Amino acid sequence: MVEDDTSVAEMMEMFFKKEGWSQDVAVDGVEAVEMFKEHASDYDLITLDLNLPKKDGIEVAKEVRQISPTVPIIMLTARGSEADQVLGLGIGADDYVTKPFSPIALIARIKALHRRVMMDEPGNNLINKSAQNDYEIKTKHLKISKARREVLFDDKAVTTLTPKEFDLLFTMAQKPQQVFSRDQLLELIWGYEYYGEERTVDAHIKKLRQKLEKVGAKVIQTVWGVGYKFDDSQVK
Repeated sequence: MVEDDTSVAEMMEMFFKKEGWSQDVAVDGVEAVEMFKEHASDYDLITLDLNLPKKDGIEVAKEVRQISPTVPIIMLTARGSEADQVLGLGIGADDYVTKPFSPIALIARIKALHRRVMMDEPGNNLINKSAQNDYEIKTKHLKISKARREVLFDDKAVTTLTPKEFDLLFTMAQKPQQVFSRDQLLELIWGYEYYGEERTVDAHIKKLRQKLEKVGAKVIQTVWGVGYKFDDSQVK
């Protein structure tokens, strides 16, 4: 939990303890980055305030993403402007909560986000070779394993996808050429009412496209006035 407001940190700590969660608290951006560098594998999720001393939340998120492309990040901020939201999501945050917020609602979002992250289970290193070759989704060019959070485009790995980016791709690739509206994707991926904040989807689609196109996959198409679809049928 990266939070310089002591009252907010203490309140959330109380609610987290009721859930049985342990947490560390960083009170400024520099401390947050140093803590994550030293103990990155210990953390399942980060709540990150945008307005921080020494180094703001945007810079912290950028540095965290260089260390871990996949750790879930929920950004908390008193700013409510659309530009701030899009900026936060654009640099890799998975969710965005505006202060003042309901602790119960935040916990629900944390649980929803964490459910979508497939944590390694003991014994996964014993999976046999045939299981490793199983993919829930196989299209003309794309293979996706949800269990391993693995994406291959023409057998080239698509790496560094955040949990939300992976879920967006998995959802659309299940139904190639079907057009999904932004509202549908908000409901399917985020799993709660997002009050029409469609820029959330746009920001994640933009980052997803950038990562797919690094391996040559131009498979997410915009259907103007409607939404987005996955289609690799015309890719050569």
